[in-house]
Amino acid sequence: MHGLTALELARIQFGFTVSFHILFPAITIGLACFLAFLEARWLYTQDTVYKTLYQFWIKIFALNFGMGVVSGLVMAYEFGTNWSGFSQFAGGVTGPLLTYEVLTAFFLEAGFLGVMLFGWNRVGPGLHFFATVMVALGTMISSTWILASNSWMHTPAGYVIVAGKVVPTDWLEVIFNPSFPYRLAHMVIAALLSTALFVAAASAWQLLHDRAVPAARKMLSMALWMVLIAAPIQAVVGDAHGLNTLEHQPAKIAAMEGHWNTAGKDDKGGFPLIVFGIPDMEREETRYAIEIPRLGSLILTHSLDGQIRGLKDFPKEDRPNATVLFFTFRAMVGLGVAMILFGLLGWVLRRNGVLYRSRAFLRLAVLMGPAGLIALLAGWMTTEIGRQPWVVYGLLRTHDAVSAHAAGPVALSLALFVVIYFVCFGVGIRYMLKLASAGPAPDAHPHDAPSYGPGSVVPAAIAAASAPHAMARHGRREP
Repeated sequence: MHGLTALELARIQFGFTVSFHILFPAITIGLACFLAFLEARWLYTQDTVYKTLYQFWIKIFALNFGMGVVSGLVMAYEFGTNWSGFSQFAGGVTGPLLTYEVLTAFFLEAGFLGVMLFGWNRVGPGLHFFATVMVALGTMISSTWILASNSWMHTPAGYVIVAGKVVPTDWLEVIFNPSFPYRLAHMVIAALLSTALFVAAASAWQLLHDRAVPAARKMLSMALWMVLIAAPIQAVVGDAHGLNTLEHQPAKIAAMEGHWNTAGKDDKGGFPLIVFGIPDMEREETRYAIEIPRLGSLILTHSLDGQIRGLKDFPKEDRPNATVLFFTFRAMVGLGVAMILFGLLGWVLRRNGVLYRSRAFLRLAVLMGPAGLIALLAGWMTTEIGRQPWVVYGLLRTHDAVSAHAAGPVALSLALFVVIYFVCFGVGIRYMLKLASAGPAPDAHPHDAPSYGPGSVVPAAIAAASAPHAMARHGRREP
């Protein structure tokens, strides 16, 4: 960390903590919806395999929920300790939005989580299902408020600046700012895809090791249907999001595509898609570029002669880091294409009646398990690094948002975070993967209530959910 400034260290610290944290809300959102679906199917069909799967996945949900709460607590404090300039400037908008999350989503989840986890033999099946749906709804509401806050930082609207501070003038414009619908849809679908791939990997692992075969087949089938449906929809939503970004953050698009010179209608044929290259910020060019003529225009503008602005059209101090964005964007898109092909391959094998017998496909499903989360992280990096050098786009620069700290204390806290996060959450993630790979117990009795004895992960999650400032658990974004 020698030679890094307090600003650089604060950015690294927030990026590190939110990268760890964002994984847990994504799985929480997806698993909450999956659990609601499982219980609905059990109530409708009375097929005990659905209840068995519910009781299996709720343990993983509880553990993941607890880790999400704990990892999110840190970021609530980082806003005040490391980013006081941002809090002072934009607190009039972001503060109320996060408060609305607590008053709606968090209270909803906290109120029904106990019934969901402990209520099998204490309430009727209808009320228990209602509690599960409310928890799932709470995760969606939480995502809505968090994405509204984050989207406003990218496309601010409904405000005036008074005495150097943002004052909201129209809350509907603040919440439903120009990029909000696209970011919300993109994030929720990403969470569902990440969870589906995680469930598919767990079930494939169990089938490869001949564990809980009927239940594993059922959840593999459901996960693959979700991938088959959601992955193409995500591509369409991502395209719409890209058009919105081109309109409101053109420098980000230019950096993602590695284009330095303005190109388009005057060039007779539009501009190419750069499949591979190495953007060089110093030389202001993309080296070793491999291009497909006109395809860039077609994808980005839906026209063969469409136009985008090159990075040279923007002052150097307003350019995001094209070297990073070029590769994070391609990682996200590449994994998205892989998900579509994976879903189609599963559908073909299902049609041919060999889905559960193809060991090669089951191994592929295990390898695809982390693909959704990796794509989510790559997409988040693309979005947030592409916003630089702004915290609130066009209004507040990052170097004006950081607190007046020396580099030493920030470096020390960063080092402590790295050690603690890898130890604590590393153990938690390893245990969660162990639970997922084991599958439902072969001798489980589906009519029995789940057991939460001493040492269970569920009481720990309940305790974590009761912690103050738990609002921080559902997705923060890098200043």
